[in-house]
Amino acid sequence: MKMKNYFVASLLVSTMLFVSVLSAQKKNKETRNDNLLRVKPKLVVGIVVDQMRYDYLTRFYDHFGNDGFKRLVEQGFNCKNNHFNYAPTSTGPGHTSVYTGTTPAVHGIIGNNWYDKELDASVYCASDDTYTSVGTTADEGKMSPHRMGVTTITDEVRLSSQMKGKTIAIALKDRGAVLPGGHTANAAYWFHGADEGNWITSSFYMTQLPKWVNDFNSSGTAQSYKKVWNTLKDIKEYKESGTDNNLFEGKFEGEATTSFPHNPAELLDKNKSFDIIKATPFGNSLTADFAIEALKQENLGKDDITDFLAVSFSSTDYVGHMFGVNSKEIQDTYLRLDADLARLFKALDKNVGEGEYTLFLTADHGAVEVPTYLKSEKIPSGYVDTAANKKRLNEFLQYKYGTEDIIKNYSNDQIFLDHKIVKNLDLSLADVQVEIAQEVLGYDAIDRVYTASQMWSNNYTSGIPYILQNGYNQKRSGDVLVVLKPGYISYSTTGSTHGSPQIYDTHAPLLFYGKGIKSGSTVNRTEIPDIAPTISALLGISFPNGTTGKPITEVIK
Repeated sequence: MKMKNYFVASLLVSTMLFVSVLSAQKKNKETRNDNLLRVKPKLVVGIVVDQMRYDYLTRFYDHFGNDGFKRLVEQGFNCKNNHFNYAPTSTGPGHTSVYTGTTPAVHGIIGNNWYDKELDASVYCASDDTYTSVGTTADEGKMSPHRMGVTTITDEVRLSSQMKGKTIAIALKDRGAVLPGGHTANAAYWFHGADEGNWITSSFYMTQLPKWVNDFNSSGTAQSYKKVWNTLKDIKEYKESGTDNNLFEGKFEGEATTSFPHNPAELLDKNKSFDIIKATPFGNSLTADFAIEALKQENLGKDDITDFLAVSFSSTDYVGHMFGVNSKEIQDTYLRLDADLARLFKALDKNVGEGEYTLFLTADHGAVEVPTYLKSEKIPSGYVDTAANKKRLNEFLQYKYGTEDIIKNYSNDQIFLDHKIVKNLDLSLADVQVEIAQEVLGYDAIDRVYTASQMWSNNYTSGIPYILQNGYNQKRSGDVLVVLKPGYISYSTTGSTHGSPQIYDTHAPLLFYGKGIKSGSTVNRTEIPDIAPTISALLGISFPNGTTGKPITEVIK
């Protein structure tokens, strides 16, 4: 009897343990599934601020409100040592690398414009004459992403949902919308200024503009930003930037000085010259207005299928090019952008729900201090005498090879040789590359020179050659790669520019915020191609198919 009772008790305990284990396993499975669902945002928002140096975030921080940049820094994750790992550092390659998770060596967008060796012509990164403009009769809408050879994170979000998720891309610049939107965007919109002042698109996406876009274009919003540009705060508070009237800044046409306020006739004319809005902070405000309207009208983030909103703020680049990175104008532009970001974030909270979206903010490149300003402070810097260098090089070519035609083109600091002429002269291509590289290295303002043969035969892992190799596309890039000295540029003597592999062009902000994102920061090096795989890992979807970056593990909860 005792034995029977013992057996029953043992069986009862075993059954209870078995049920307990099954219950725990079910609970763990439900928890895992719940975790996967909890980190799946309703909307991913990608923000690229054109020409934003990392130090703008820290220099102007005390002037920012609590709901823009500070919200991302203090509640999100800040990658303080984030860099472009390729050159040229320009808008087309920048936006493409952010969204593809790779570099020009793989995705093929090697510049805004470049010399196409097969076509023997200069091409634009987003142009496509096989499509027509939508929203204008001008040619500015003839665009598509066809020169981008890989998928984007926006493509992968769409593919992961059987194309049910929606992608909308917006920027003043066509390339700032077309390339982030990827090959599968539902829409990409950009601003056509001229005498129209309308948001337009390409027949690659649609045959006519949606009603809400037409309504926005006819609302007078663009016209409202054709107004005097004065500082948001008392200019005396702008102690983080240089003097207002100086020799280092450009001027709007018709202005006598570089000082605030800016009110050229073109800015105030309500019927023409809408392009001038782009070179003021009001271009960013117009972009924010349009993005908020798209968020509402396209019902982004309204269901459990993840959508994507890609927004690029381009006016920062126009202002930087005209006035320089140390100007009062650039400081005012970032203070106003901070307010525009706050408006966008508020709209996201209201329309999608706070905690229901994931957002990243970065740049497409940095910028150099104006060399004339650096020289005034006795810092080594200067400008390339392009005409003198070209004359000297042509003399060398004539002496060495008997013809100047051995060089076919010079594009994005790369020399393209005519391979047929090299072959007809019975010369070794690698030898000619080295000979020209050695000649150019002796010119003023040149820091170093590399050849295509070096890019093909070596595997660089650090420094300038690593950056150049990541920007070198075997099918599209040139034969000789030229690097200017730090602080030297080929540009006007006023305003800033970019494009080099130097650290002032590569160091850019990277902030993550929202669902699935930790709060914190890191000074470990991160690179621009890491953004797309980080978002892919968070969403649990495929990486873009050319990805060379890696997920930033510190960012994800």
